[in-house]
Amino acid sequence: MHRFFTLMLSVCVMATSLTLPQLHTAPASPVFSEEDTTGPGASEDGAPAPSEADDAASGTSAGDSLSLSAPSVLLMEASTGTVIYKKAAHTRRRPASITKIMTLILIFDALAANKISLEDVVTVSEHAASMGGSQVYLEPGETQTVDTMIKCISIASANDACTAMAEAICGSEEEFVNQMNQRAKGLGMENTHFVNCCGLDVDGHETTAYDIALMSRELITKYPQIHDYCTIWMDTITHVTRRGSEEFGLTNTNKLIRQYQYATGLKTGSTDLAKYCVSATAKKDDLELIAVVMAAPDYKIRFADATTLLNYGFGKCQFYEDANQDALPSLPVEAGREKQVAIGYAGPFRYLDTKGQDLSSITKELELPETVAAPVKEGDPAGRVVYKINNTEIGSLDIRYLHSVEKAGFQDYFLEALKAWLV
Repeated sequence: MHRFFTLMLSVCVMATSLTLPQLHTAPASPVFSEEDTTGPGASEDGAPAPSEADDAASGTSAGDSLSLSAPSVLLMEASTGTVIYKKAAHTRRRPASITKIMTLILIFDALAANKISLEDVVTVSEHAASMGGSQVYLEPGETQTVDTMIKCISIASANDACTAMAEAICGSEEEFVNQMNQRAKGLGMENTHFVNCCGLDVDGHETTAYDIALMSRELITKYPQIHDYCTIWMDTITHVTRRGSEEFGLTNTNKLIRQYQYATGLKTGSTDLAKYCVSATAKKDDLELIAVVMAAPDYKIRFADATTLLNYGFGKCQFYEDANQDALPSLPVEAGREKQVAIGYAGPFRYLDTKGQDLSSITKELELPETVAAPVKEGDPAGRVVYKINNTEIGSLDIRYLHSVEKAGFQDYFLEALKAWLV
């Protein structure tokens, strides 16, 4: 067994001082009904009661208590998936149009797989045009591009556009919903079940604040171009029907786009049974947060709770980053066709602190063998680098071989002996 040595590297870091974000001053928006307004479904009385552990805030100190009105909330950092704060985050509730986050994921999946393009034309079916609730009043037989449909979904939360896209991608809404549930399972959304693609109230259509954060994270990290759509405040589309051509205005249902300085999206939702929900994304410097609010009693409280969560996160979180650009020593190779093998870090290291720790005290330790035995395969782990605060490990990263080294054979040993004899 090879002996290991540890190289201690002190890492000096200046902890970034973060201030609470300020809100943009903006004129008050008129009160109007937004998104899905009606639909069949039972009350939420059957939702499981949150456990004591679920109600507890995650990543907070004992004195941290936020004034929040909504019964279920969660705050997550996007790049790492770290949960910063939660309350009843695993309680199943009706998501209303938050559902459309998964619909958008499948649309962008189809774009990424070249199954569709933004320029493709989608024809609206009778079923899609009949959806009701929040809509852009697409008519049967009307055509719109995929790009326009994404705008209608992202800005105006259009149920008719969702259903038209579901049919265009999968042939039917039913099959599209099956794929939504499969995608949710793949993301670890254990308490989610979709029945439709737009979020109208139907028995069994439910999810949780935590699961919403998971799918929100997937959308914004895998397809950041969604922000190009969901940050649009106002836009127009053109209906071309048997009556001729007419303009139709779109206004973003997410008021945080105008009211919150760091807002980047993402999706609102409201029905009579779901009440008021939002998955609010925001970015300040290199910190991107996801604040999920479910079942708020009114739309103002929904946005107020999201703002409270985002301000809390921006004030509490700080990143430590190590680009790992320092050169590492080559390792001696035993019984190899080469005597040494180069090694390198698997990548940069990033750590999210939510406890106000002194990041300048972070130490970096290399754990590497003194020698390695051939054969050596490029990309395999050679060791690891460990990061600690006060001797407590906060994370680690693989160190990998940068090239392969084959095991030496008889001919290699013969040539080596011959060279030595000639010298």
